[in-house]
Amino acid sequence: MISIVIPTYNRADILKECLEHLARQTCAREEFEVIVVNDGGSDSTAQVVSEFEKQHLMTLRYFEKENEGQGIARNFGVQQAKGEIVAFIGDDILVDETFAAEHLKMHAAHPEEQAGVLGFIEWDPRLPKTPLYEFLTNGSIILGRYGGHQFAYEKLEGATEATYDFFYTSNISLKTSLLKKFPFDTSFLKYGWEDIALGYQLVKEAGFRLFYTKQAFAYHYHPMDEESLKKRMYAIGKAAVLFDQKYPELHKIPTGKKLLAFQILGSAPVVGFFKLLANFLGWYHWYYFAISKKYFLEGVSGKAFSG
Repeated sequence: MISIVIPTYNRADILKECLEHLARQTCAREEFEVIVVNDGGSDSTAQVVSEFEKQHLMTLRYFEKENEGQGIARNFGVQQAKGEIVAFIGDDILVDETFAAEHLKMHAAHPEEQAGVLGFIEWDPRLPKTPLYEFLTNGSIILGRYGGHQFAYEKLEGATEATYDFFYTSNISLKTSLLKKFPFDTSFLKYGWEDIALGYQLVKEAGFRLFYTKQAFAYHYHPMDEESLKKRMYAIGKAAVLFDQKYPELHKIPTGKKLLAFQILGSAPVVGFFKLLANFLGWYHWYYFAISKKYFLEGVSGKAFSG
């Protein structure tokens, strides 16, 4: 049995769509359950879940708790799980009808406790195909090495395993027993890298292997704009400081020549130059790359958000 854990916070409308997709699963009803953890939200989430339960024959369990962040909400969901496997998705993830079956299939092929499964995600077709969305999900778009601040699945083309950097909690599953031994680090209170931190800890301390399958497919409905990118990179910068304190061997905070390059790239003249190139020549990817470094460094330094 697989327990699908969904932390949510004031996004009742898209959560309803998320649940509707889960209700279409091809595997038997007794093979999966859905656990929704309302992380202190105040919208109509409880009503949406209640109405959904009346209309669909699916094991759906709903919990409310105070707002403490996604990592803590996921830990709470794991403690409630009845399945031997836990899958994490977001409330804005719309899974394919074979999602649960594919995760179960992969775990049957890799029954060892330290084996996890990473599924595949694409932007929802309703979202516009803009340079920003491409930049966020292509980790090779700048000089073949940079970009992909949301996902970077193109780097896994032809691969059957992924590194800890791909510990994407939008579509991933692990053995429940392993997650109870290694919960998400609760010191990561806000957005950013609590998932990557757990992935690295699992590799380092438990010999974790993350198997990859494109067959466990889902769409991501998350509207993004330039302001969203700025806030995201600022939050990642703040989280990177904590990450670096815990795992300094990974050098997540740039130093030396790399820091200088980031500072130059994120400087006002360079950002302005790339904005002109974006407006007149369509060089949006470089502009997004420049502002991503600007706001990442602001987050690292602890400056007030300037967006």
